[in-house]
Amino acid sequence: MLIEKIYDRTRAYEYARTWAFSRNPLFTDFTGIGGNCTNFVSQAIFAGGCVMNFTPVFGWYYRSSDDRTASWTGVEYLYNFLVGNLGEGPYARQVAAGDLQIGDVIQLGRENDGYYHTLLVVGFENNSYLVAAQSDDAFLRPLSTYDYDFARFLHIEGIRLDLPALTDCYDALLSGRAIAPQGEA
Repeated sequence: MLIEKIYDRTRAYEYARTWAFSRNPLFTDFTGIGGNCTNFVSQAIFAGGCVMNFTPVFGWYYRSSDDRTASWTGVEYLYNFLVGNLGEGPYARQVAAGDLQIGDVIQLGRENDGYYHTLLVVGFENNSYLVAAQSDDAFLRPLSTYDYDFARFLHIEGIRLDLPALTDCYDALLSGRAIAPQGEA
């Protein structure tokens, strides 16, 4: 059974502040081999919810550099996961720029390359977003200092968590055998 969990934007922010200029040793650094921006933002989102989606291929998880989904480290794949996720883990919707909050995601694009960079919103200043990123390590960097042709904005709406279905008590209760099924207290 899926339940909703609040996305902790403060934890995502604190994670980004802590690791923007260094690397958490629990994760591979992909800088120089495709970039580390989406990996870093995935880590921050994970810090804000602590729930991964272990669905093979289309989920969102990281166990090691060889055991991860493309959505953990790939710009387009992260977008597709967040806006399409109906299962466990974070989920988002694409919004107008003015609807972003701290802990939300901005992805930048260029006409000839498509979307190429993922950023985490960590503040606001002078009608601009302040972001955190890796590959080009930054924290509190104004979005206006980036060179891009277009951007999309993703508001993390929450986290879904799968609770194992509880064994139904009805049959045991109705038959007078037990208040709770065997093995449950």
